[in-house]
Amino acid sequence: MAIAAAGPVVADPDAGAYLAARTAIMDYDFALSAAYLDRALIDDPQNPVLLEEALRAHFALADIDRAFALADRMIAIGIDSQTANFIAMVHAAKSTDWQRIFALLEQGQGVGPLVDGLAQAWSFVGRGRMTRAVQSFDEVTDSPGLRAFGLYHKALALASVGDFEGADAILSLPPEQGMQPTRRAALARAEILSQLGRKDEAIALLQNFAGWTSDPVFLDKIARLDSGEALRFDFVSSPVQGMAEVFFSVAAAIEGDADNDYTLLYSRAAEALDPAHSEAIILSASLLEALGRYDEATETYAKISKDDPVYFKAELGRAAALDSAGRTDTAIEVLNALIRNSGELPDALATLGDMLRRGNDWANANAAYTRALAAYGPNDPMRWIILYTRGITSERMGNWADAEADFRAALVLQPDHPSILNYLGYSLVERREKLDEALGMIERAVAGQPDSGAIVDSLAWVLYRLGRYDEAIVHMVRAAELEPLDPIVSDHLGDVLWAVGREAEARFQWQRALSFGPEEKDAIRIRAKLAKGLDKVLEEEGAPPLAVPRDDR
Repeated sequence: MAIAAAGPVVADPDAGAYLAARTAIMDYDFALSAAYLDRALIDDPQNPVLLEEALRAHFALADIDRAFALADRMIAIGIDSQTANFIAMVHAAKSTDWQRIFALLEQGQGVGPLVDGLAQAWSFVGRGRMTRAVQSFDEVTDSPGLRAFGLYHKALALASVGDFEGADAILSLPPEQGMQPTRRAALARAEILSQLGRKDEAIALLQNFAGWTSDPVFLDKIARLDSGEALRFDFVSSPVQGMAEVFFSVAAAIEGDADNDYTLLYSRAAEALDPAHSEAIILSASLLEALGRYDEATETYAKISKDDPVYFKAELGRAAALDSAGRTDTAIEVLNALIRNSGELPDALATLGDMLRRGNDWANANAAYTRALAAYGPNDPMRWIILYTRGITSERMGNWADAEADFRAALVLQPDHPSILNYLGYSLVERREKLDEALGMIERAVAGQPDSGAIVDSLAWVLYRLGRYDEAIVHMVRAAELEPLDPIVSDHLGDVLWAVGREAEARFQWQRALSFGPEEKDAIRIRAKLAKGLDKVLEEEGAPPLAVPRDDR
């Protein structure tokens, strides 16, 4: 299954172009690296390293015609490259040239046991040799670690030729017999059950698998089945689509474990073979987003048509990519258009609220969260998150009563969540209210997340406010170790040091806090403490004095 990395450089007449390409490759800038590599290949058209890197770059860009040509060139001149073999296999499948896939495998120009085994089996389906195809799928099933892949693809192949009974017999196998209950398998089986006239079972399968989620693909199929429509089996209706599912299966299996640019090769292969494979498109887009290629991610999300059930998910992804690219205003426009055209979609409203909150637009974020809460069902597990984030916006707007109500409502749903406990507890400390209750909350937060500098800082700060300075300093030093560059933590450490009489050290920490770029209002207060001392600043603020009088320190 692995694709070999490029070998050492053997020639490079255009060193400038190659070095520029290498810089672009390190930044995952596929378009720029492809341009420079193509320029370098003009002078050295058979350089294996240039060809390998150009092949990867063009395929990552979904420039499949150029990638196919490069792969064919590499194989023709005898370059040993699993990447070239892989893309040549994709090219053969797209051209329905099943004999070429057999030839590649016979010549040892494969990709790996899983891909090679499934490619051979689907090629037999393409040649109309189902008995031999079933044998090949069974060979994959019998290979160590590959049973689930072999069973799944055998079922799809049987269904693609109308053997729905045989396909359902496989897909209904329990996990202990090797059939994994994946999302894709559930969707395929629902179509198969519908073709077998078992509508109620299909609906129950989709409902049980989707659970509380609002997965648009599941909801679309359930609605169509409820209306009396018989679902066509178009999940995989041809050997080419079967090969697309092979590459998507691998991409889904390795996502998160393999490098994102490596996984992208497989999702792009699925796209190349089945341009309507919306889940492959979304996976490619999310991988590009993870690689920091936001423009390419945005373009890829935009491939999903408005009538596709996953259009909503694609638009959420496109908005996130635009936001990450610094185009937040455009991202907000995308979300607002999605909400206008598709109704009060809770996930879209929640995402809009998050985006507005990150931009400190507290009022509009609060309004978006309020609409999201109305759209979510009363038992939806997402409610606690929206209550928590809406509470933050209310607190930032100075509406403490509303904020506290939301935080406490969120705690009812998630009683031990460290973030809620810390935010509510710390806010009470800052307001000098219910300090004993705040201490209990923050202690629970620390127990749940002991390595969070921010939460440990909260524990130290409530102890400081309670006048328990010797206890506070232990935790504050720990917080500073966990968050050594945080201006608030350094500022707090300075206050606690001052409270125990270590004034020189306190001034040092306040100076450090200033060097970390605190907010201006905090910087003004820190400068005042440096000039006058903490006691005088507290006196001028009308705040309670330190619990231990200066003469006793």
